[in-house]
Amino acid sequence: MLVDSPPEARAETAPAPPRRLAIRTIGLVVSAAVLLLVFLASIAIGAKSMPLGQVWHGLFHDSGTYGDVVVGERLARSLLGLLVGAALGLSGAVLQALTRNPLADPGLLGINLGASSAVVTAISFFGVTSLSGYVWFAFLGASLVGVLLYLLGGARGATPVRLALAGTAISAALYGYLQAVMIMDGAALNKMRFWTVGSLASANMETIRQVLPFLAIGTVLALGLARPLNAMAMGDDTARALGAHLTRTRALSMAAATLLCGAATAACGPIVFVGLMVPHVVRSFTGPDMRWILPYAAVLSPVLLLGADVVGRIVARPSELQVGIVTAVIGAPVFILLVRRRKVAQL
Repeated sequence: MLVDSPPEARAETAPAPPRRLAIRTIGLVVSAAVLLLVFLASIAIGAKSMPLGQVWHGLFHDSGTYGDVVVGERLARSLLGLLVGAALGLSGAVLQALTRNPLADPGLLGINLGASSAVVTAISFFGVTSLSGYVWFAFLGASLVGVLLYLLGGARGATPVRLALAGTAISAALYGYLQAVMIMDGAALNKMRFWTVGSLASANMETIRQVLPFLAIGTVLALGLARPLNAMAMGDDTARALGAHLTRTRALSMAAATLLCGAATAACGPIVFVGLMVPHVVRSFTGPDMRWILPYAAVLSPVLLLGADVVGRIVARPSELQVGIVTAVIGAPVFILLVRRRKVAQL
């Protein structure tokens, strides 16, 4: 259900008292420290057990087998997890603010399905088999869905309801196309099964270099939209009175979400619940102020993603569970809990 921020919550977007500001700043620093620890754990822990001394030596000194494993595989995997986690958290927070729906996520508007459909098309009709090829097709698909969504949502007259309805229609159409192609082309189905689960296992520095410019631009755009999104949360009329340019804010928000979610999905496949859970949890202790929600989401989302990836390596040794499976297992009960809490709060 689409909801506006209640009047008492809107006051939270006003300048915070010094004590509250200090607490939020300290919390952000602590969150960054937790992210650093999880990042180091992601490098140190793998499906194959390796002593910490060998990990350290391989990271800084060894160019042989241990160096290849630590630097070539685990470091790239951890860096990609950090970047993708931040992108999913930021895109989820922006889309929740744009649709005024705190239970929205990047999948709500069909951006993930746009990327997946483009990859299936590349495999089935163009014979693309490499991850580098998937990246560009997936990003192109996400971008086309973002543009189509904005046009169908009303462009200059776009509203949260129109965007949500347009996203639902696009998602339904793309899902039907995706299933039809995969059923008719067995080769595409076999190649897509691993990618559609969502995994960091195929991460490498080349993939990071390909998606990094898009992630950087999307991050800058998202963080710069905090104040206008705060104004839009109070309603269109109030936002205009405060000087917010609604059309520009909506267009830039869609661009930021498309860049972030599209690049993240292109790099490692669709990963669910991260963009939903983290911004919603962050909002519970920061309030609705996007100036705090966005940086907290950017820091805590990689904590969840990298933590889930580490868990997936441990529980299935010597094999591993893809991170998309772990986040789904964690996310489903958390999502149910969030929905139940919202129902109780509305009674």
